Parts: sequence; structure tokens; C-alpha cells
Amino acid sequence: MTRVYLARHGRTAFNAEGRLRGLSDPPLDEVGLAEVARLAQVLAAKGPTAVVCSPLQRAVSTAEAIAAAAGVPASVDLRLNDRDYGPMTGHPRAEVEKQYGSVDAAPGVEPRAAVAERAKKAFFELVDELAPGPIVLVSHDAFNQALLEQLDPSLVRVRQRTACWNQLSLVDGTWRVDAYDQVAE
Repeated sequence: MTRVYLARHGRTAFNAEGRLRGLSDPPLDEVGLAEVARLAQVLAAKGPTAVVCSPLQRAVSTAEAIAAAAGVPASVDLRLNDRDYGPMTGHPRAEVEKQYGSVDAAPGVEPRAAVAERAKKAFFELVDELAPGPIVLVSHDAFNQALLEQLDPSLVRVRQRTACWNQLSLVDGTWRVDAYDQVAE
């Protein structure tokens, strides 16, 4: 059986402030570091054979902690990058939504459909390269949401908490979401 653990990075100051992160590169804050330490223990126990992450430092720090706990190397892959919020990067989400009606309607923001296509392509390519795993992929809320929605339409717009993980399994040729938005307490 092929199994993937799709994780989200730990908290940053931008997360705490409700700001759109996108391709900005804030580090994990103290809460994020603690979240990641707990996440690393949970995912290391799953026995991953590979840990791959977005190039943004919040994802890299998360992946490195998981990889160190599991005793496997971490690698960076641009295909797992966050959504590009363009000129809205760093702005409070609530202000963008108030001004434009939604983040999706704001000018210069990578369209949801493009994020979804990119996430799906990246996922299937990485699984082909690294299967059967278990594999840990560390990415971002927008990327994870887009992928999860395609694998399980009941998860439309389900937000991902910081330092959460989702379990995906390939069963009889079909991907299923066994668990989503799990956090280590």
C-alpha cells in the first residue's frame, strides 16, 4: 500500500496575525517550534522513508524536524510551494476579504484552479518518484486544501491548522483521505 502523510508547517508570526503568507518567508515562531516538535514525534513513528518539503523556511524547518526524528534525510522540492498571493502577500486576510469580497477575487493572486492543478500534478509526480513510502510531504494550507479537495470532495475548503497532518492511502487504485487536519497534542 502506498501511504502519504501530507503535513502543514508550524506557526509563524504571520499565521498568528492572520496575514497571507504565500511566497513570503517568515520563520517559525516559538509556538510553531513547539508544534513542530510534537508533529515530528507523531510522523517519525509512522516510519517515513522520505520527507520532502516546500523551499520556504517554515516548511523546511518543519521537514527537518520530522526527518531528524525519523532518521531519514529531508529534501526540498519547489513543486510543494505555497500559493502566490502576489501584491496581497503580507496583508491581513480579513482586510483583503473586506476589500475584494474574497482572497480569490483580489488582483494578482494565483487562481485557486491553478493551485489545485499544481498541487495535483506535484502530488502524483512525487508519489511516482518516492512510492511506496510512507512519504511525508510538508507544504502549506492553500496547497494542502487544494489537493485534499480533489482527493475527497467532501473536504471542500476545509482549513488546515498549523503543524497538522493528513493521511492519504492508495487503495485498489484510488486515493482516499483516511485522516485530515490531525494535530499532535
